[in-house]
Amino acid sequence: MTETIINLETVNPIEFFGVNNGKLDILKKKFPLLKVLSRGTQLKLSGAPEQVSSAKEKIELIVQYLERNGHMSENYFEQILGGDDAETVDNFVDRNPNDILVFGPNGKSVRARTANQKRLVQMAEKNDIVFAIGPAGTGKTYTAVALAVRALKNKAVKKIILTRPAVEAGENLGFLPGDLKEKIDPYLRPLYDALDDMIPADKLGYYMSTRTIEIAPLAYMRGRTLDNAFIILDEAQNSTDLQLKMFLTRIGSSAKAIITGDVTQVDLPRNQRSGLQKAARILQNIDGIAHIELDEDDVVRHRLVKHILRAYDKERKEEEAKGDH
Repeated sequence: MTETIINLETVNPIEFFGVNNGKLDILKKKFPLLKVLSRGTQLKLSGAPEQVSSAKEKIELIVQYLERNGHMSENYFEQILGGDDAETVDNFVDRNPNDILVFGPNGKSVRARTANQKRLVQMAEKNDIVFAIGPAGTGKTYTAVALAVRALKNKAVKKIILTRPAVEAGENLGFLPGDLKEKIDPYLRPLYDALDDMIPADKLGYYMSTRTIEIAPLAYMRGRTLDNAFIILDEAQNSTDLQLKMFLTRIGSSAKAIITGDVTQVDLPRNQRSGLQKAARILQNIDGIAHIELDEDDVVRHRLVKHILRAYDKERKEEEAKGDH
């Protein structure tokens, strides 16, 4: 049995312990064999030496993060405590300023935060086409947009093209009010939201007006050659085989492309098959094309999203198992 006391004087105790001690409860659940006591700005840990040492190391990383950033979500808090290796934990701490992809408005730093997001960055730097496949909330689109914005700022490309299939996810486009742009914009909203986090509003408006940044439905890519551009095809699971082939053959010699998608959320009509899995499979061994799969460990939304994804994935596998019998 060993004891240690950790001082939290350099951070806001509410940010560390959470509202109604929500984060403290997470800490206790992650280390159930430890006795954890909080008093003012001090945290006392008692238990087996290896457990105390592990908890102390991760708590010190949380303190380091809070000293630099001021705030940490419960999701990040839980992921640091749950990280079993140095690489996983290190993703949350700005030890290397080169990890920052872009600085957004008000100096906000945007960077890859999980091991797979970092691999996505590395793959995009070394390959011209990257397939990033994984569930919602894993940062596929956000990381891809950050890479595109960095390339534009560094003058590695002359423009950014962001595209999505305008597929009706349980809604009918024809019955929505407004002109074509107003009908389609809701489908493209997540791309606008990511850009808002990375580019000041006035500059983003200028880029959009000069078509330096272009956001358009996938159908608008037909017949074009996309060169000197960083291109992102988002929600690619909602593109058919022919649409995806059309997109991939638009890419010019001085362009980079990231194709993101979630194969568990296909919104195509029943008589149409998604082209994403086929494209990822048949383009597997081509030099210059890379593939990465993200999973629930990469979720950077609310901490409950990870558990929601696991529950749905478990249900899907059970249904598939029943169908095999």
